[in-house]
Amino acid sequence: MVILGIDPGYAIVGYGIVESARGRFRPLEYGAVVTEAGLDFNRRLEKIYDSLSALMQHWKPNAVSVEKLYFQNNQKTAIGVAEARGVILLAAQKSRAQIFEYTPLQVKMAVTGYGQAKKPQVMEMTRRLLCLKELPKPDDTADALAMAICHGQASGSRLRQAMLAERIGAVKKQERLRR
Repeated sequence: MVILGIDPGYAIVGYGIVESARGRFRPLEYGAVVTEAGLDFNRRLEKIYDSLSALMQHWKPNAVSVEKLYFQNNQKTAIGVAEARGVILLAAQKSRAQIFEYTPLQVKMAVTGYGQAKKPQVMEMTRRLLCLKELPKPDDTADALAMAICHGQASGSRLRQAMLAERIGAVKKQERLRR
């Protein structure tokens, strides 16, 4: 399974494409979409959409794993990040990949086995699970790779398989109703 993990933002959108098979992970590509601070906000959103759409068209991921929004400290950027996340979800939807959302707690549990893990612990486990020589930079990229690993871990569970089967059944039913 090819999984695209995304860490949403509007200045930096981290992405990580991982192949998951039998509990092992192999990085295919990772990096960040960076938009310049002085650029018109609508142009920033356009750059994010175009960049991620091209990435999805190239890799054709089976699943897109996106972090659920959670704002504790910086409420000023919440609306901008939410708008960027909307563009990210649109690009994923247009690619026809299944979209899955995870909280930071779920990501920490999946990657480290401990929900209260600190960021450096998550980054180091991500590096180890992907057999990388060094930590991916910027941090948003490492976070995106952790998102992909989280889905890879969760997709193997019976609960996730049942949820996926239910979702696929609902989509097929909607398609039949449209005909």
